[in-house]
Amino acid sequence: MLILTLMLSFSVNTNIKIAVLKYDGGGDWYSNPTSLTNLAVFVNQNLDTQIDPDYDEVEVGSVDLFSYPFVHMTGHGNVVFSNDQAQNLRTYLLAGGFLHIDDNYGMDQFIRPELKKVFPEYELTQLSVDHPIFHQNFDFPKGLPKIHEHDKKAPEAYGILHEGELILLYTTESDLGDGWEDEEVHNDPAEVRLKALKMGCNIVEYAFTKKKK
Repeated sequence: MLILTLMLSFSVNTNIKIAVLKYDGGGDWYSNPTSLTNLAVFVNQNLDTQIDPDYDEVEVGSVDLFSYPFVHMTGHGNVVFSNDQAQNLRTYLLAGGFLHIDDNYGMDQFIRPELKKVFPEYELTQLSVDHPIFHQNFDFPKGLPKIHEHDKKAPEAYGILHEGELILLYTTESDLGDGWEDEEVHNDPAEVRLKALKMGCNIVEYAFTKKKK
């Protein structure tokens, strides 16, 4: 098993690679194909980073998972982790990795039981608006922004915390990833896309530095 070297700073001179998570179960893990590219460009413009806009795809059970400081997961439907995949993801997160799961609408009922395979001892905890992830380079005093409307529910951010540190973020009823997409995909207003990108920038900053302001 590879040893993670994920304590990255924002003065890194070489490109950092990030990835989208490929998973089993039939869910569309490949949703929002332009999201991570646009997010990487925005983060590079606002922070002292050199994230490669050409993101990778990584399977949840692969040893390659350990090459990425930040992994994004999305989709609308079913998610299945085998026991080996769950163990691999657990090891990655406990070793310093970070996973952001963004419910693209329809994932919630499937992802929650699979996360119990990964961390049976932990519950998803709703994050308060004063959590540091909302107060990195950009300030979100009201917490997670709403990007797309589905069931007229408030956006919610949940996390898995290990030894007091957020190692997994789960966002639902928000659709951040849709807001990161190319403008013509959803025709969202510029101010809505900007909110999504700013929140995404905060997530990446927190993942890289675990900065607790």
